[in-house]
Amino acid sequence: MSFRELGLSSASVEAVERKGFSIPTDIQREVIPLLLSAESDIVGQSKTGSGKTAAFGLPILDSIDESIREVQALILTPTRELAIQVTDELRSLRGKRRIYVYSVYGGQPIGPQIRALEGGVHIVVGTPGRVLDHINRGTLNLDGVRFFVLDEADRMLDMGFQEDIEAIFRATPKEKRVLMFSATMPMDVLLLAKKYMRNPEVVIVSRDELVPGEVEQEYIEAVPHRRFDLLTKILSDESNEFYGIVFCQTKAETRELSMRLRAAGFRAEALNGDMSQPAREKTFNRFKARKTKILVATDVAARGLDVPEITHVINYSIPMNPEQYIHRIGRTGRMGKKGKAITFIAPGELRRFRYITKQAGVEVKKSELSEGIPKEYRERLRQEELEGEYRGRWGSMKPRQRRRRY
Repeated sequence: MSFRELGLSSASVEAVERKGFSIPTDIQREVIPLLLSAESDIVGQSKTGSGKTAAFGLPILDSIDESIREVQALILTPTRELAIQVTDELRSLRGKRRIYVYSVYGGQPIGPQIRALEGGVHIVVGTPGRVLDHINRGTLNLDGVRFFVLDEADRMLDMGFQEDIEAIFRATPKEKRVLMFSATMPMDVLLLAKKYMRNPEVVIVSRDELVPGEVEQEYIEAVPHRRFDLLTKILSDESNEFYGIVFCQTKAETRELSMRLRAAGFRAEALNGDMSQPAREKTFNRFKARKTKILVATDVAARGLDVPEITHVINYSIPMNPEQYIHRIGRTGRMGKKGKAITFIAPGELRRFRYITKQAGVEVKKSELSEGIPKEYRERLRQEELEGEYRGRWGSMKPRQRRRRY
């Protein structure tokens, strides 16, 4: 089936073909006809990198009345980076149509955003906090909104945006279509859908494969002080040219690791929440242009990064939960391309990692780079586990000394 057969306008079909796409993805094939022909709300679940933005973006663009310069669609995203990505994608899909798409997010001066909104915008893409700020200031009028979209709804709820989302929802007209898209569908998302959506059509694509099937997954078990040497070995492998993201848990770790990599001769840069928005955008743009080959990032900074050519994702530290693992791994293997994901685990973390991968519904093989763990290291680790178990059960109390009787 082609995009033209889905019922899209000639302008949308031409824009899609200009981007080099001829066959719609599964989520696009299911959602686009529903949005074009029905009036129902939609809940869509599909794996990361499956083309969700075009799935809701193309029908919305076809529904925009260019002659009315007011906000007709509002798209909420969890992060600034994703807001920018969605905005760029919609602009590339509008073709020659005079449809104005604008993004609003924190970390940027609010003055230019106010002036842009006053000039008349058809589609606003933004983060909940900044959108609500504009509503409260009276600089964003949503009376004409016909489409209300939550993109990566699970991430927004994880980040604590539910109250903001509900406040924004109340500022929109009662009669509108609500669209909710997510890679995972936890109970919080389902409850939000039940509260604000009217008998939605539920579209589930690849529910049992939340991580792209094109991603080869491995784990490396190694003592912490060996991680860096093993990482440089992976980066230096000439058989697989590395272009990817190295995930760390903390901002400090991204800075330290990127400096060590640059000192070792690699083109690496850090991306974390401590950086100003202009600095983050410049860093990402250098990475997207391949001037930087390695992005060392935290999860928050890397959300919404959409670069189809990413070859590798490395978890330099073990993910905290299955959702975080899915999000990280989903940065590679996008749009049918091959990818590889490698996770470093320390001795003692294997049981936890197996639980994470089981919940994520994936199988991860042990890498040939895994090293034998020294016996004394394992013995020390076991001793620490026993001491931790003892403290958890008995607290800091020491065993009572038996009195000697005379």
